Amino acid sequence: MSEKFTYIPKGVCSRQMDFELDGEIIKSVRITGGCAGNLTGISRILVGMNVKQVVDAFSGVHCGAKPTSCPDQIAQALTKHFQSISE
Repeated sequence: MSEKFTYIPKGVCSRQMDFELDGEIIKSVRITGGCAGNLTGISRILVGMNVKQVVDAFSGVHCGAKPTSCPDQIAQALTKHFQSISE
């Protein structure tokens, strides 16, 4: 069963992240704003990956002096989504 959700990132250049999941597998990610080439590449690589693998790999990644990054925000979005559906 496919489900979609939107996340508004904080502290980064991207403005919106749209996800489509099939259980714990990522079907698609669309990121609005930010570094288009890098985020398009990241979005393509994520297709077919397990959410836990992505969260483990992307959590805590910083962008320069910022305490977060677009990959870190992807991890936070996925974590918050799964926390909200398990409550």
